Amino acid sequence: MPSFVHERNGIFPSVCPLDCPDQCGLLLHKEDGKIVKVEGDPNHPVTKGNICNKVRNMTARINDEQRLKYPLKRIGRKGEGKFERIGWDEAIQTITSRWKELIASDGPESIMPYSFYGNMGNLTAESMDRRFFHRLGATQLDRTICQAAGTAGYKYTMGGSFGIDPEDTVHSKLIIFWGVNAVSTNMHQVALAQKARKNGAKIVVIDVHKNQTGRLADWFIPILPGTDTALALGIMHILFADNLIDEAFLHEFTVGHQELREHVLQYDPATVSAITGVSVDDIYQLARMYGSTSPSYIRIGNGLQHHDNGGMAIRTIACLPALTGQWLKKGGGVIKGNSGYLAHNDVKLQQPDLLEKKNTRVINMNLLGQALLELDPPIKSMFVYSCNPAVVAPEGNKVRKGLERDDLFMVVHDLFMTETAKYADIVLPATSSFENTDFYSSYWHHYMQIQQPVIEAYGEAKSNVEVFRLLAEGMGFDEPAFKETEEEMIAQALDNPNNPYLSGITYERLVENQYVKADIRPLFPGKLPTPSGKIELYSERMTADGFPALPTYIPIVEDSELPFLFVPAPNHNFLNSTFSNNEKHVSLEKEAKIHMNEADALQLNIEDGEMVRVWNHRGECVLKAVIGENVLPGVVVTQGLWADAKGKKQHVNSLTPDRLSDMGGGATFFSGRVGVEKIQYS
Repeated sequence: MPSFVHERNGIFPSVCPLDCPDQCGLLLHKEDGKIVKVEGDPNHPVTKGNICNKVRNMTARINDEQRLKYPLKRIGRKGEGKFERIGWDEAIQTITSRWKELIASDGPESIMPYSFYGNMGNLTAESMDRRFFHRLGATQLDRTICQAAGTAGYKYTMGGSFGIDPEDTVHSKLIIFWGVNAVSTNMHQVALAQKARKNGAKIVVIDVHKNQTGRLADWFIPILPGTDTALALGIMHILFADNLIDEAFLHEFTVGHQELREHVLQYDPATVSAITGVSVDDIYQLARMYGSTSPSYIRIGNGLQHHDNGGMAIRTIACLPALTGQWLKKGGGVIKGNSGYLAHNDVKLQQPDLLEKKNTRVINMNLLGQALLELDPPIKSMFVYSCNPAVVAPEGNKVRKGLERDDLFMVVHDLFMTETAKYADIVLPATSSFENTDFYSSYWHHYMQIQQPVIEAYGEAKSNVEVFRLLAEGMGFDEPAFKETEEEMIAQALDNPNNPYLSGITYERLVENQYVKADIRPLFPGKLPTPSGKIELYSERMTADGFPALPTYIPIVEDSELPFLFVPAPNHNFLNSTFSNNEKHVSLEKEAKIHMNEADALQLNIEDGEMVRVWNHRGECVLKAVIGENVLPGVVVTQGLWADAKGKKQHVNSLTPDRLSDMGGGATFFSGRVGVEKIQYS
């Protein structure tokens, strides 16, 4: 593969590796072999040279002197952070020797990988690593912490992760951001919406917090957490009652519209208002605006699905464009995710056939605390990469208690000494994406992109692909799967006959062009990958899976009698825990805060800027209070996953439940309850 590593100076094409829908095209400026500036690629058809603060300041992270330079072994207590330098040979020998012993004594399922998409490169996230752990026979990880509930819910309605082309949303006349702080997490959708607004479009934001996206809206609608299904059903009630539906579209492209019409009679505006906190007048106004404005577009965010009822919420909102026939209009429809258009051949990439025991146990990653403390037979070793579960996983105190186990042999592969790495026995230094060969597929826009190495590996750092090749060699695995190059794996992954949209995207075209668009065709007229081939307003598959066939509001779990619904949302300058340990990004974000309504603050005698204790039976945090009208009474919202800091309690996921969502095995970060009290200083 072409590589820019040996060119000391110049500007080189790249791609943003962050777990973000925008997946920007980048230009990296090098001086004397070092990246000195990151800017957007103005020629990228969607991102057009605009990048966020996180990436603009990426140089501070890539060149951070705190990056891990060489392998380490622990010499202190778990969590203490005391390590000494070792070589790669010793590291691989230590790991593989211990694993061979564990396989002999406890079986391969005593070993478990734990990873997510800290780097969205497909090779980094799901290639040699998956092959290795399949061949090892390790406990399998169900990677469901982010989008699993919504993906499952949307699939019941639409058959897969297919929405409209975001480039078409400049033609929309009504844009609804529903449960997404797009300014911070999907900025190019905001740019497209602003273009549409110049052409007369209105922007509506529905969310639990009037964040930066809520402030740019023409109309912000605050809603109580976990009640979005009810609001969508209330909109449907009015659409049918006022005859604001497209009968022809419903008859030709949907199943179950008559059943849905009768079903939503029970979701009258007064009932829905009592559930959601949205006034009756606002429900009428929103429904009639949606029913009379065309083309209309809904951007469904991740926030909704992090509730007990998250899958149903996404499934329900996904039904709305069908009622008004928006799918036939350019700029009309919905996007939850668009990953279906760029779906690669994951069977060739991951090679699950290497797993001999087909009923190997599977652990949901959201239940990590339970798995480490309660599983029988127990997990005896864990390999963590592209993830920081000590900060990110729910029920954080339970997770950390599990990580403290003396009999848990843990390896962490990362760029930094993360909170999780401090519990490891062996820590391995990881390359950044700009040091790797990889390919990237957006889950929002329709462009596949390639990453060619731009800089030398930092210190002795190695990529995930390299590390798992070494581990395979150390374990004596001699299958051809572990000898394949990055270029060969990319070519295999792009060979996916099951995805016609991918036709024409090859490794060679990516190298030549940097990004290539999928062969997109309109969804309608056409056949969806649902059982009926149509939009399923009524789903027999849901009945078979134990769910109501029609969209139905089911309240979130009341997990305590504490007064506040707690939503630990993302912030502007971190991405999950990424950047939370980098001085530049922390200085931009300043400090950990909690937003609460002024009526609640008045009752609790809390003033703006005061420190408060936030607690439940799982843990406690100490945060700065931000008082105002940005959340409804009874709701508190934090922003960002803050790294551990000396003397500070700001680990918000110590407060979150590890229950699983209604479908998909997703996380329920946003369905917990907390108490808040003013800190009394003596």
